[in-house]
Amino acid sequence: MPPPVHPIRTELLGLLRERKTVTATEAAKQLGYSSGLCSFHLRQLARYGYVEEVGTTDGRVRPWRLAVPADGPDLGLLARELEDEGYQRWLQQKHTAPEEWMTDEAFSSVLFLEPEELGEVAAQIRALVARYATREPTPTARPVAAVTRLFPLLPVEEKTSWPSES
Repeated sequence: MPPPVHPIRTELLGLLRERKTVTATEAAKQLGYSSGLCSFHLRQLARYGYVEEVGTTDGRVRPWRLAVPADGPDLGLLARELEDEGYQRWLQQKHTAPEEWMTDEAFSSVLFLEPEELGEVAAQIRALVARYATREPTPTARPVAAVTRLFPLLPVEEKTSWPSES
């Protein structure tokens, strides 16, 4: 399955992650393209299994959503690609942001966790982020990416086995 490398398709996927469903007309207004162009790219994304139409009672309105088929595309990988692309776009264009938005809080840290603590830390982070992910938009609130990846660090050596425990 080819990745959605076209910039309009990437923007459409990002918009769908933010809004859950969107029509070609809504996408066109939000992204500044024609509805025909957005419709074409949504159909192309559907062709490769990234999006699907949402069933409606009105035959004229065609909302789309991210597809989640059991054996379809790896949406986790897609999400990471969108996050990485969004962050690169931010780095290139943050000088154009309003002054109050010109900073970011990107950071990373190595934690020393026990196996059961990995899930506990993840749950705490999810709970914190959920408070903001479900809030209603305000005139001054903007979408902000929150990216967290908790995974065991493997040794850098050529072998990828776990170090023996003493």
